[in-house]
Amino acid sequence: MSSKDKLRKFRENETFACLFQPKTEGVLGKPYSLRGKWGKEIFGNDNPITLELGCGKGEYTIALAQKFPDRNFIGIDIKGARLWKGAKFATENKMGNVLFIRTRIEFITSLFAEGEISEIWITFPDPQLKRPRKRLTGTMFLERYRQFLAPDGIINLKTDSKYLHNYTLALARQNGLDILEANNDIYGSGRADEILSIKTFYEAHYIKRGLEITYLAFRPENGKPLIEPEWDEEYWEIEEAKGRENTPANKG
Repeated sequence: MSSKDKLRKFRENETFACLFQPKTEGVLGKPYSLRGKWGKEIFGNDNPITLELGCGKGEYTIALAQKFPDRNFIGIDIKGARLWKGAKFATENKMGNVLFIRTRIEFITSLFAEGEISEIWITFPDPQLKRPRKRLTGTMFLERYRQFLAPDGIINLKTDSKYLHNYTLALARQNGLDILEANNDIYGSGRADEILSIKTFYEAHYIKRGLEITYLAFRPENGKPLIEPEWDEEYWEIEEAKGRENTPANKG
């Protein structure tokens, strides 16, 4: 994408009523002005709110909003040129139950009040093999999600990374979290229903490469501080690399 095209999209982003772009000084270490107000004041209703983290172009957020008109959906990403696509689609199709926020996920507790979010989707995040503190399903981020997720709120992780899937599963087991489902190949097992079969741009690419897509759903609240899992990290690092090397695309 050319810099000229990016600038065009950034300018158009400013015109979308469904796209919020809080300034750093408005969310760093203090509540955002719309914290606790997304339902009644922005969506104009009390319907449950589902959040997608690292939503990219917004494909999953948009598709979920289309399938569930009685729920509200918010997609978050830091890349404005990517968010442009989802915001433009939502605007042109007059979708009243979807919006996007351009910000860093590190600021997320400034955006939402206690119990404001009912469900979280994390789709194809960077597994952060060497940086566990930046892992979106690591203890640091899960503790942040707990601050605004409803007590029975659910986190859904969909990823091509066996490493991230098994790390998160081990963490959930280690902490006695309520695991609703763990599937290490949703398409191979026939589990991919109309929700799990929603494909992002990146997922379609991973499937074409022959990578298996995994799914994990769990409730992060157990009333106790979360601890990192005891698991064979080195083994899964090797398996991750091996799996990617053995995909049809890499076999030439």
